[in-house]
Amino acid sequence: MKFRDYYQVLGVARDAGADDIKKAFRRLARKYHPDVSKEADAEARMKELNEAYAVLSDAEKRAAYDQLGRGYQPGQDFQPPPGWDAGFEFSRHRSPFDDESGFSDFFSELFGRMGGAQRAGSGRRTHGARFSARGEDRTATVMLDLSDAFHGGSRQITLQAPVADEHGRVVLAPRVLNLKIPKGLRAGQIIRLAGQGAPDASGRPGDLLLEVQFKPHPLFRIEGRDLHLDLPVAPWEAALGAEVPVTGPDGGTLQVRVPRGSESGRKLRLRGKGLPGDPPGDLILVLQVLLPAADTPKARALYESMARELAFDPRARLRAAGST
Repeated sequence: MKFRDYYQVLGVARDAGADDIKKAFRRLARKYHPDVSKEADAEARMKELNEAYAVLSDAEKRAAYDQLGRGYQPGQDFQPPPGWDAGFEFSRHRSPFDDESGFSDFFSELFGRMGGAQRAGSGRRTHGARFSARGEDRTATVMLDLSDAFHGGSRQITLQAPVADEHGRVVLAPRVLNLKIPKGLRAGQIIRLAGQGAPDASGRPGDLLLEVQFKPHPLFRIEGRDLHLDLPVAPWEAALGAEVPVTGPDGGTLQVRVPRGSESGRKLRLRGKGLPGDPPGDLILVLQVLLPAADTPKARALYESMARELAFDPRARLRAAGST
């Protein structure tokens, strides 16, 4: 994926004000709008302009884009780090464009996930026919450890909150919060912190909606409440069957029975051993048969003995399939 320089697309400086960005967009839109333009690439250029304006006209998106894209050149290979948007605090307002589906993969990778918390609940409270005014809700994504889902607890998190600098431009400043983590969290779950959003003119704050995501785990893959683990086994354990110890995601030890005659790729499902919940998820073990190295005379002799004495043809199924 290539880095897109939205400032270059609109032809404005990186320190351009909101009015300059709007003027540049309107000027170029008059030139490239497909309804009036005679340019051969008018439709493609208009899409680029819309995308650039959707980011640079949104003060919060622009602040995040500036921070992430610092040092990149247009056309340079670019891949945002996993969970790059975690910790960025955003308002729950609409984009300048209701439909961003035609935007580039670059835009989708950066901003496509934003809004999971925005879709959860309403930004205003009502009680019967009465309207309760308050400040604006804000949203953010937080990356938690997998162990947090099993044990819960409290931790301190730092968010990058949008604030206006002395020139009136939105920049990101750190905000530290104490977060109480309930057991049984799942990816995509929303934690609502009442009164931690933006205040209105009278000082009444909205809420802060935190969308939970899990940091990549070195062993477990997360799918909903199910957890997947590649389980290495020795050839004799797979061939003869065995009970092997497995450290579960909660830190405890499980005794797992490997059925006799197992092959690499076979899946063993441990019901209820995944993420806690109602109902809990499953732990799915994917067997990986690993071969010992033939790096000693004894090991080579054992392999040579197996080659002589075992009637084993690993490619028999390939030949059978090719003859049908």
